[in-house]
Amino acid sequence: MPDKVVHFEIPAEDVERAKEFYKEIFSWNITSIPEMNYNIVHTVEVDEKFMPKEVGAINGGIMKKTDKITSPVITIVKEKTQVGDMGFVAYFKDTEGNILGLWETIKKS
Repeated sequence: MPDKVVHFEIPAEDVERAKEFYKEIFSWNITSIPEMNYNIVHTVEVDEKFMPKEVGAINGGIMKKTDKITSPVITIVKEKTQVGDMGFVAYFKDTEGNILGLWETIKKS
């Protein structure tokens, strides 16, 4: 997959609250680096060199994720919507007020 995402940042007023949210919704492993006041998110299992153990892509199960978003502080901004014959998109607002999008590719027969 060309142009893979290798780094992203999500601003947070309450870092612990945000960490719990992303851990619960996406099952991400988050490692704190206190001396840098920073956190590293592992979105997939990694080896001893912190390289992903499996090839993958950013994709999948919007409804599985949005169904987990049930807190009153978290809102669905845009319900799952089809984008042509390519896939579906949905947007949500996290515990920190950030709006993020989810993508799900349509499986071709």
